[in-house]
Amino acid sequence: MQIYLVRHGETASNAARVVQTPETPLSERGVAQAEQLSARLAGEHIGAILSSTLCRATMTAERVSSVTGIPVTLRADLQERNYGDIRGTAYDDLAVSILDPDYEPPGGETWREFHQRVDGVWQHLMRRVSEAPPESGALIVVTHGLVLHSLVSRHLDLSRVSVLPMGFENTSVTVFEAEPPWTVTTLNCARHLEDGEGGAGGVV
Repeated sequence: MQIYLVRHGETASNAARVVQTPETPLSERGVAQAEQLSARLAGEHIGAILSSTLCRATMTAERVSSVTGIPVTLRADLQERNYGDIRGTAYDDLAVSILDPDYEPPGGETWREFHQRVDGVWQHLMRRVSEAPPESGALIVVTHGLVLHSLVSRHLDLSRVSVLPMGFENTSVTVFEAEPPWTVTTLNCARHLEDGEGGAGGVV
């Protein structure tokens, strides 16, 4: 069994470098990226698809579901970090970097709260692994850039791959083995995109 961690497709807010709101949908380019991702995964043996409940993630997951026939299970804990009152604000209009380790967005999650939530996601994934029969197909997890960074940097073995990127490309695929030490075999791979590029913006 393998677990595929997938970032959602591009949105207009990604391209414009705006902190995204929950209802932000995929852009036309993002839909195309999700379709290219789906074509890449169509031949894989997939057992389940989990997705963040945010629109940009569900739209991406639904494209994968449409070609694999596997239904999508929505999980609110896979949402991006909640940036509260600054959602909808351009990065250039902010006086600070929202990625600073001591930045706490008004009305949003602290880094500590966010990482605790992601740790809960990790525990859920480990329970699924422990309960899955040997012939289970891959588990697809469609989520967001900071969730991916938190999972990969804090829980996975990176000994087989290059340096961990600060940001993950739109519809990129990160694959790890579903047994200790949880070794990453593919990191931030977007080779399925025809233009050879991922998203053009921030990590959220």
